[in-house]
Amino acid sequence: ITRWWRQINTVGCCYFQGSRSCRLLTSTVIMLKSKTFVKKTRSGGVLKIVREHYLRDDIWCGSEVCTECKQESTVLQRDTCIESNLCAYPHYLIPDTNVVLHQIDVLEDPVIRNVIILQTVLQEVRHRSAPVYKRIKDIIHEKEKHFYTFTNEHHRETFIEREPGESANDRNDRAIRVAATWYTQHLKTSESAADGLKVVLLTNDQGNKQKAAESGLLVFKCEEYIKSLIANPELVDRLALTNDEKNEITSSKVLFPEHLPLSRIQAGIKSGSFLQGTFRASRDNYLEATVFVPGEGEDSTEVLLQGLQNLNRAVHQDVVAVQLLPRDHWVAPSSVVLQDEGMAKDENPEEEEEEKAVSVKPTGKVVGIIKRNWRPFCGMLNVSQIKESTRHLFTPADRRIPRIRIETRQASTLAGQRIMVAIDGWPKDSRYPNGHFVRSLGGAGEKDTEEEVLLLEHDVPHQAFSQAVLSFLPKMPWAITPEDMKQRQDLRQLTVCSVDPPGCTDIDDALHCRELDNGNLEVGVHIADVSHFIRPGNALDKEAANRGTTVYLCGKRIDMVPELLSSNLCSLRSNVERLAFSCIWEMNHEAEILKTWFTKSIINSKASLTYAEAQMRIDDTTMNDDITKSLRGLNKLAKILKRRRIENGALTLSSLEVRFHIDSETHDPIDLQTKELMETNSMVEEFMLLANISVAQKIYDEFSECALLRKHPAPPPSNYDILIKAAKSKNVAIHTDSAKALADSLDMATVDSFPYFNTLLRILATRCMMQAVYFCSGMDSDFHHYGLASPIYTHFTSPIRRYSDIIVHRLLAVAIGADSTYPDLMDKHKQSALCNNLNYRHKMAQYAQRASVAFHTQLFFKTRGVLNEEGFVLFVRKNAIIVLIPKFGMEGTVFFDSKDKTAPNLVFDEEGPTLTVEQHTFHIFDKVKVTISLDASNIQHQKIRMALIDPVISGVSVPAEDLEPQSKKSKLDR
Repeated sequence: ITRWWRQINTVGCCYFQGSRSCRLLTSTVIMLKSKTFVKKTRSGGVLKIVREHYLRDDIWCGSEVCTECKQESTVLQRDTCIESNLCAYPHYLIPDTNVVLHQIDVLEDPVIRNVIILQTVLQEVRHRSAPVYKRIKDIIHEKEKHFYTFTNEHHRETFIEREPGESANDRNDRAIRVAATWYTQHLKTSESAADGLKVVLLTNDQGNKQKAAESGLLVFKCEEYIKSLIANPELVDRLALTNDEKNEITSSKVLFPEHLPLSRIQAGIKSGSFLQGTFRASRDNYLEATVFVPGEGEDSTEVLLQGLQNLNRAVHQDVVAVQLLPRDHWVAPSSVVLQDEGMAKDENPEEEEEEKAVSVKPTGKVVGIIKRNWRPFCGMLNVSQIKESTRHLFTPADRRIPRIRIETRQASTLAGQRIMVAIDGWPKDSRYPNGHFVRSLGGAGEKDTEEEVLLLEHDVPHQAFSQAVLSFLPKMPWAITPEDMKQRQDLRQLTVCSVDPPGCTDIDDALHCRELDNGNLEVGVHIADVSHFIRPGNALDKEAANRGTTVYLCGKRIDMVPELLSSNLCSLRSNVERLAFSCIWEMNHEAEILKTWFTKSIINSKASLTYAEAQMRIDDTTMNDDITKSLRGLNKLAKILKRRRIENGALTLSSLEVRFHIDSETHDPIDLQTKELMETNSMVEEFMLLANISVAQKIYDEFSECALLRKHPAPPPSNYDILIKAAKSKNVAIHTDSAKALADSLDMATVDSFPYFNTLLRILATRCMMQAVYFCSGMDSDFHHYGLASPIYTHFTSPIRRYSDIIVHRLLAVAIGADSTYPDLMDKHKQSALCNNLNYRHKMAQYAQRASVAFHTQLFFKTRGVLNEEGFVLFVRKNAIIVLIPKFGMEGTVFFDSKDKTAPNLVFDEEGPTLTVEQHTFHIFDKVKVTISLDASNIQHQKIRMALIDPVISGVSVPAEDLEPQSKKSKLDR
């Protein structure tokens, strides 16, 4: 390693990361200093590292007006195109580190251009905030922004040594001033002097500003410069508040306890007097939250927080330190729904005394913030009633986020729009956090706007792929090369076909089945070879790893990889040659595996079928072509495989998926139906499961420490309480000792004259399950997949839409000698960190998909008025029933207490569970009839409202409206 570093630096190869002036430099180089140190590796070895710092004289200024620098291309423009009252001359901006960190929203605005980002600043930002670092790097890569990275730390005339007694922060401030001075002098000697082109330093540090002014630099505070811009007064709203301004907005009354300093927090956590965990705000009660304190295995705990003072300015997902209250102060979670209406009270919701005694939880208070997890939040502005006021409250779309006080002069324009706001701080004497306007997203309720909101709120990366990413795509026209042919098995002669949903363009998988000469069957699962096109560590790979998964919304797809790959070169379309990774088995006619092998291959799919088309071929006895024979063979084997899986204890659960029929012109939903599954859905699923299990075993056998696997933990027994009670109400017993016991009892769960009962029970069983997760084999010992009853499992079959599968392909390729390895692939710690990101991205993708279905359901009911539908009670609450409407695959809540009328007599029995409303008692799975309508009274939180028609309860039920011809009304007599 030492030799390698010396060799690189001796020939003078230097790469300045982040700059668009990056290139191979071979001019005069001086080695300034060399630092050698020894580092211990994770495996216990010792690594000698040599770091050498070189200075150069050929790092150019990047300005197109400069005649001194011998630069091939420039970034900074001659005409800087920005008018300011403070700077009536053309100028470039040099922001210091804190301006970049805190005013990134301003820097992202299109009006801010021709900015010099110093290497000193970039390095400090990288160490202090990964999200801001990514955003500033993205700005640098935008050509139209004209941001130039100047590598001042390697420039002979701008590098400075740290002086004795000087802090690192003061040294960096001085380095920024030295670089600004160099630019000022450098541009004076060029043609720019005639144009009056100057350099302006932006800093909010009073000491730095004073020293810069004393050395003759043009320097302004960021705020005064932004306020001076003539044509863009709205840019002021995007300014983050400085510490001085935060104090102006608050009152003199102290509302919250002081947060403890980090040193006291760390000491308290070490001694056990404080606990560290993640703050999780309640959606239903703004005065309540929990803090999840992770522990070993089952030892994780949850601390309940109630009251504003105990929440103490923590925001959802912050990492906080909590102190437990004495046991006699512990309370039970509130059952009251309480939205923040703006009152500054600090009351705990009233609760029944006997309830507290039954279910009190460890209760505490926040004593300090360890890490803020603030992000820009979507929501709407509550315009102040005070005339001409510039201070307003912003209400986030996420009910778990507190309202935010912002200052804006655009209130009348922003009213009725979805906007983004960032939090700047939350002083102890302010009821709400202070923040600033970031940008407008569009009119509330508009389809494009709401789609953008749900993507942002669920942290789904959806920006267009950058040029850096696209540069790693293969050049078109692309074709399979003779070299590819040599390294792969040629399977083009096989009758391979794909079976997918209608309109699918990202075809990951294809299948074949044929009879061998020895009477056995050969079955192949052929998966798109995405890892051939995405090589480890490049920009395309990093982007795919960050996105983690393709996200499918209603009528829209956010790809994990660029469309050239997802819908073209990787997609296993029919009648074109494609690269594949094949998993092939030799089986007997009882679907018993005799031999398994894996190979990189070339295939030519003979047909791209939908599930319905494949089913039609299987069922049509007049069809006997090779494709149909292959499908019939696959279907026959799949039925045997499924039966065997279920006999081994695999669960067959149920969830209603809906399909929207979209108007081709308006793109609004015109019909809503539940998806029907066919035999061919199950056929494809069985072979995907089999391939995933076969590959999981292979990569674990080869790489026991770093295989990327997927597990499904068994649910804790308490999860099944509601399922057992629901079945018991119909005199059906459910056994949950094992997956096999649960599967068997679900199979036997039937009620005469109520055939839909079993489906409802399986829907409820699905809600009891834990989330399946990715993990690294070297970091865990429990591999079992509960739902599939499989001892080992992974994901191999969808690399176009899941990054986990790309890693699994790479592991398998190394295992069979088809590709070479690389360090990160064999590093279990990095694999584990990757798994954490993939689990997060998959979870957020699921939530985004559900939110998209909910929004399109609202659009569907927006034009329908009120509909009468039959459904079933799925859950019983203290003041409501939750009803499932099978026709639409949707759920809604029928509330029995409302603000505008007297509440009926309600009696809730938790043991049942049952809810008695006046004289009628509701049980889980009772059939009911309800009206369904859209409640759009709160434009930000529109929801489906249900009201009871049948059973008729005096003062509670509403009369049925005869909305449809009798023949069209839905009946649920099953």
